[in-house]
Amino acid sequence: MYRSPSPLPEKARAAIAESLNERLADGLDLHSQIKVAHWNIKGPQFASLHPLFETFAVSLATHNDSIAERAVTLGGKAYGTSRHVGKTSRLPEYPQETTRDMEHVKLLAERIEVYLDGLRKSRALFVENGDSDSEGLTTDIITEFEKHAWFLRASLEG
Repeated sequence: MYRSPSPLPEKARAAIAESLNERLADGLDLHSQIKVAHWNIKGPQFASLHPLFETFAVSLATHNDSIAERAVTLGGKAYGTSRHVGKTSRLPEYPQETTRDMEHVKLLAERIEVYLDGLRKSRALFVENGDSDSEGLTTDIITEFEKHAWFLRASLEG
């Protein structure tokens, strides 16, 4: 661990940085999967979903950067190469041949829910270790991506 301005003990900072890197891998994988959906979507809902998926991707890229920077601020490193992400992400592989609009909606909703599950687990670790800053960061991401998941699931109903 590198020196950090955080008052948290080094052991806690190491565990938190490791967890942040797990969320970073999931987030980078989710970002690439959202982009695949954005690029390949076809169907009656194209006009509304194409820009929506881009909005998700742009927001997630910002959150991924914040997660990586938090890990480094705590004295850790940020791991984010595509090879590392491919080995460590908990998200299922995205079926890249998918083109139908509502199939992309279903696939992204499922993957966002996996991403959210990981964020919630990390947040519990942050609370346990008294890291209110990492807790706040993940709470903001959870709030936003729960809304995205709700929007996608609502689009599948009816």
